[in-house]
Amino acid sequence: MSRRAAVRRPPRGHWLVLLLALLVVAVTLLFEGWTTYQVDAARTKPPCTRPIPREADDGKPLLRFGPKGVTTAAMPPGTVALTFDGGPDPVWTPRLLDLLRRHDARATFFVHGKDAARHPRLLRRILYEGHEIGSYTYSGGDLGVASPLRARLELSLTQTALAGAAGISTTLLRLPHTTAADTLCGPQWPAARRAAAQGYLVVASDHKAREPRQGVVTQHSQTDLGYHEARDLLRDRGAKRFTTISGGLGRPSFVDQVPVAQEIKGEGLLRSQRLGRAFLTVMVWTLTLAGALGVLRMLLFALFARLHVRRLHRYRPGAPRLREVRDPVSVLVPAYNEEAGIASTVYSLLASTYPHFQIIVIDDGSTDATADIAEDIDDPRVTVVRQPNGGKPSALNTGLAHARYDIVVMVDADTVFEPEALARLVQPLAHPAVGAVSGNTKVGNRRRLLGKWQHLEYVLGFNLDRRMFEVLECMPTVPGAIGAFRRDALMGVGGVSDETLAEDTDLTMALWRAGWRVVYEESAVAWTEVPTTVRQLWRQRYRWCYGTLQAMWKHRHAAVEVGPAGRFGRRVMLYVTLFQIVLPLCAPVVDMFALFGAVFRDPVEAALVWFGFLSVQLVTAAYALRLDRERLRVLWALPLQQFVYRQLMYLVVIHSVATALLGTRLKWHSMKRAGTADPYLPEAPREEPRRSLQGSRP
Repeated sequence: MSRRAAVRRPPRGHWLVLLLALLVVAVTLLFEGWTTYQVDAARTKPPCTRPIPREADDGKPLLRFGPKGVTTAAMPPGTVALTFDGGPDPVWTPRLLDLLRRHDARATFFVHGKDAARHPRLLRRILYEGHEIGSYTYSGGDLGVASPLRARLELSLTQTALAGAAGISTTLLRLPHTTAADTLCGPQWPAARRAAAQGYLVVASDHKAREPRQGVVTQHSQTDLGYHEARDLLRDRGAKRFTTISGGLGRPSFVDQVPVAQEIKGEGLLRSQRLGRAFLTVMVWTLTLAGALGVLRMLLFALFARLHVRRLHRYRPGAPRLREVRDPVSVLVPAYNEEAGIASTVYSLLASTYPHFQIIVIDDGSTDATADIAEDIDDPRVTVVRQPNGGKPSALNTGLAHARYDIVVMVDADTVFEPEALARLVQPLAHPAVGAVSGNTKVGNRRRLLGKWQHLEYVLGFNLDRRMFEVLECMPTVPGAIGAFRRDALMGVGGVSDETLAEDTDLTMALWRAGWRVVYEESAVAWTEVPTTVRQLWRQRYRWCYGTLQAMWKHRHAAVEVGPAGRFGRRVMLYVTLFQIVLPLCAPVVDMFALFGAVFRDPVEAALVWFGFLSVQLVTAAYALRLDRERLRVLWALPLQQFVYRQLMYLVVIHSVATALLGTRLKWHSMKRAGTADPYLPEAPREEPRRSLQGSRP
């Protein structure tokens, strides 16, 4: 990667595409949820408080409203108007149509607009076979308790759905939750009057006691019960004919063709409904995948962390007894504008209990007093090397050239070592197969909420990850904050590469592919300063994520190699792909579905699922904190992390993936330091006795 390519500014256009896509999905889901679940939330009829007017209470089922009041009508003797409510239903509507065809009967189907939009072929079959269509509102909600806006939308959306599905409109209406005319009592009566003012004929039904020979309007559901009721009625010898509402009244059909413009509008509604259902289906599957991956990751964390602990404390017969490493060490501290923390870093290294080491501070063209502060530290073990600004890999390679010893430790200039950290870090190098060792990085500036969130992430994510990678022998990253290396291993892979922005991940993968083992030493603790603003955090994680993608692509052939390099490649590529790319990419869908479920479906169910996932995280986090000897009181910040921090992290992944797919190179972003990586914060736990250096595992 050329330096020019490395500093090209990433394009902003993919943010617009992402926002547009999210807007389309949100609007579609909002429309789907509102029309399907919330056009009218009332699913049961309220108690009647007022009877219908006396002039309409004559038992006749057909009601016309006019300037002079309401008039009623009924079927003539021997005429049966079969009516079916709901649907079209893919199971029962075809059976009912077959039944009617066998008896050469006609009927009126009062359909839901949402179901007509979902099953347009069934609607067209109803019309093709000579039956009549009526409106049963869009979702079957109670118009009597609906607001005027909702009631109008229930009716207008139904007409739009009918226009899109079959190019028709209807002026027949049956109010949900009503049967005979006298059930149009209370708030139902004003709703019926408002509908009649829009041109509808309100259709009720006759009482079940009325005989078919007298002429009746029957009412059946599109269910097994409705099917058997209709079948028995079709065999009644008292009925002369079975017809539609318009046929029984001896007038033209209440169903008319609509203009082309109305058809186009209806087709738009149908397409939006299909799109909304498709999004819901995708969301359900994505939620299932994300949930399974999330739970699997937590279980893997717990399982492998336990295995890691057992490895540390269990004597294995036949294991070689390794010597204690006391060889001299070269410590490389690359620094660019680190005047706030460079002194703390160097003094913490000088306070180390390790007997023999040199410290090389490489000033990478700083514009502040970083180099001067380091040179003012009066200790022969400290050497300051100045160079023009060339980036962190260049600074590390410069330090490597000045290193005098065979063991090299790399340290970020915002990191503070515990006194025994250096000694503990290099012990696994006693094993000749080990080429690098990752230390345990902790958050020093954790007083604020953003720091606490990162502290939880370091303990729950990074350090549990490393325990698992240690057991699986596929450690992908030795962090720049604290890592030990064999000098000949570094030279064997060409030093620190500048081809990616995650030089530590790139270097670690290169060591694995060269045949070296990389291990984790959890007792080697260093305290680092994390970003204190959202902007700084975004830049840091964006660089980490994008650099990791670069490193994975660079070393992609490791997945098909043989031996330890191949095992490392297959394991780490699969894990990173599933849990650090796919899972974060699914996160927005999970959040949208959770919000959708809370607003439009069952909020209790949505809350139970959310608290279930949170409980798993809390248990895992508590275990991780215990393993890292941290206090559990910080767990109160974990639920809050789900509302801001997690969304920020998955947006980082989305942005990084989009940048990578567009082939853009990201420039290095430096972070303004405050010098707060202090291991002796009030929040830091009391130091517990650690294992002796002798017998540390490889």
